[in-house]
Amino acid sequence: MPVKFKDYYEILGVSRTASADEIKKAYRKLARQCHPDVNKSPGAEARFKEVNEANEVLCDAEKRKRYDALGANWRGGQEFTPPQGWENFDFGRAQQAGAGGRAFHFGNMGGGGDFSDFFESLFGGAMGGAGRGSAFRYQQQAPYGMGEEVEEPGGADQEAAISVTLEDVARGATKNISLAHDEFDRRGEPRRTVKTYDVKIPAGATEGTRIRLAGQGAAGPRGGPAGHLYLTLHIAPHPLYRLNGHDLELDLPLAPWEAALGGKVPVPTVDGNVTMTIPAGTQSGQRLRLRGKGLPKPGGRGAGDLYAVLKIVVPSHLSAKERALLEELAHTSTFAPRPW
Repeated sequence: MPVKFKDYYEILGVSRTASADEIKKAYRKLARQCHPDVNKSPGAEARFKEVNEANEVLCDAEKRKRYDALGANWRGGQEFTPPQGWENFDFGRAQQAGAGGRAFHFGNMGGGGDFSDFFESLFGGAMGGAGRGSAFRYQQQAPYGMGEEVEEPGGADQEAAISVTLEDVARGATKNISLAHDEFDRRGEPRRTVKTYDVKIPAGATEGTRIRLAGQGAAGPRGGPAGHLYLTLHIAPHPLYRLNGHDLELDLPLAPWEAALGGKVPVPTVDGNVTMTIPAGTQSGQRLRLRGKGLPKPGGRGAGDLYAVLKIVVPSHLSAKERALLEELAHTSTFAPRPW
């Protein structure tokens, strides 16, 4: 059935040799001028649809190539019948966002999403059934924020676990890590790649703290936004300290005479040694607290506490004098360690 030929180059006001950037600039200018939300004059909406249709063809390399194959001798408004065999051409690839743009959907145009008979005679199936009565989608930026954006598929969020030291979370640190994950190439096919990150470990982080690296997850297919990367912190075992939230605990060995007589002994903390007073008669297993000597809390809210668990230890080898003194203590002391 004959239809009226449309000169898409003439509609956008560009030459047939115009570059993709020239077409994009011409389209944006015209789309802003004719958009129904901006231009209330009669015929603005029809002109807007026409401009969108021209852009739909010329911004897509496959569609433009096929359109140009019709030749340069046609004029707008002439009677036109698609060449024989045209309907058998496969425009499946045109359904992808080959122009690398982002799709936008104008929902305020009433029935304005329809393509012309000319467009449908050439590309009727190319938009996955987007012909008469369906919403018009195009592959360029919506003019000046008008229209509702339809997001391309986003990349997947990714999870990873990293090991840090207690000193890292006590003072804050920057860790350099490398992670393998999938990215998408231009055809939307996944490929394995390794990325390196500089990760800031905040002072006061605890076991299981999750750090989000926005936009550092898997890349989105067809130019969609990347996902996020979530890192879960695991604090490596420490030779001295046991961790309980922001509190620390360590075993503090005492000689029998230190526990019996009391005194002052050095205690290691994450900020250096401090002196702790041991009360006379201290028992093994007793816990003494050093307030504020644990891990810092986020936001400058102070710090946890350090608990010293007292462990009375005895020498494994005695000198002759030590043995003599202990034997004398055993004979003279009235202390009964067992109640039975």
